[in-house]
Amino acid sequence: MVCQNVWGKEVTGTLELMTKKLGWGRLTRELTTLEAVCWRKLTVGGAVEPSRCNFSACAAGNRLVLFGGEGVDMQPMDDTFVLNLDAKNPEWRRVSVKSSPPGRWGHTLSCLNGSWLVVFGGCGRQGLLNDVFVLDLDAQQPTWREVCGGTPPLPRSWHSSCTIEGSKLVVSGGCTDAGVLLSDTYLLDLTTGNPTWREIPTSWAPPPRLGHSLSVYGRTKILMFGGLAKSGHLRLRSGEAYTIDLEDEQPHWRQLEYSAFTGVASQSAVVPPPRLDHVAVSMPCGRIIVFGGSIAGLHSPSQLFLLDPAEEKPSWRILNVPGQPPKFAWGHSTCVVGGTRVLVLGGHTGEEWILNELHELCLASRQDSDL
Repeated sequence: MVCQNVWGKEVTGTLELMTKKLGWGRLTRELTTLEAVCWRKLTVGGAVEPSRCNFSACAAGNRLVLFGGEGVDMQPMDDTFVLNLDAKNPEWRRVSVKSSPPGRWGHTLSCLNGSWLVVFGGCGRQGLLNDVFVLDLDAQQPTWREVCGGTPPLPRSWHSSCTIEGSKLVVSGGCTDAGVLLSDTYLLDLTTGNPTWREIPTSWAPPPRLGHSLSVYGRTKILMFGGLAKSGHLRLRSGEAYTIDLEDEQPHWRQLEYSAFTGVASQSAVVPPPRLDHVAVSMPCGRIIVFGGSIAGLHSPSQLFLLDPAEEKPSWRILNVPGQPPKFAWGHSTCVVGGTRVLVLGGHTGEEWILNELHELCLASRQDSDL
């Protein structure tokens, strides 16, 4: 009950399975101290064919779901694949659906309420899209259906999205057909009988960008980090972070001011190198881990950075994690499973993605490990 009060009912709900093995006391300690965090590599069966890149993936319970992507000759794909991690020998399988959304890449795929998948935007055969399709993965005959309501956001690709309170889709930024970067924020509440898009009016917004991340903490608060952002007449990788609380009567973005010191021997604070298309993981306790992506300079994509945006003066710190990290990690191909497992789908060699190789960042002791 204490964990539920601090972390919220939705977060603790996803952790219930872990507590059966570890107990709340140990799980809380491990997620707070990160004493058990480690990388491990695993290989799964099946195949995602045809080969593709620029797909989008998310977790639905203990299943990884992949939709769409860019095939050979920039062909937009429209198929759905699932990897059940609860299986004894997990393998990719294609989901048989009655109808599919138009093929696309550079879109977002999100999960609501444990089994509902939501696709938004991306680049299709006829240009950029701003449509929304939902699918219940647990239905006897899964069917993608389009959701329309209100004035939708402009068609876009390489935007970012997240879900709050289990049922609301938030979309931010991206790039238009004309190559213009966007700075808007929209919300779509899918619990209502008539879901309607509404733009979040703010007096000020972060510079327009694509390839950034949105991470939820504190139930309705969002941290935006990184991306390729407009800076005068230039477009530069960003290392800034911004926050907004959508529960406020008048939500407004504000830039996060990092603490000048880490508090350890008065060392200067660590700041992640500017990047885009990176991974940002929201932990159950509200802290956020950032790694991977396209990084300026010679910095390692496998270096992990940790931030607690709820602190009065937040500061980044480096996480040194044992095990075998991935050489590459991209936001669109990384999923958080059960609140304690971060799955990075394969890497790539040139244009070829390897989706049978996964790297797992374990935030707590494995449920099936010897304790």
